[in-house]
Amino acid sequence: MKARVTIMLKDGVLDPQGEAIRHALGGLGFGGVEGVRQGKVIELDLAGSDRAAAETEVAKMCESLLANTVIEKYSVEIL
Repeated sequence: MKARVTIMLKDGVLDPQGEAIRHALGGLGFGGVEGVRQGKVIELDLAGSDRAAAETEVAKMCESLLANTVIEKYSVEIL
């Protein structure tokens, strides 16, 4: 089974990469973009077939390593 983790900066945390993307899009003529938040997606191949156990385990991975929970939020999707 696969798990997809989406990690984004929490609301209120400055996102300089997102701002750089927004500025670059404006320079390319895409003037209607008022804000950009940049994040990351991590896909994991997991052994086992218990969806609930997999979701719990991936959440532990996020809390321990994958996300900086002080400034980032994450969501887990079991595929």
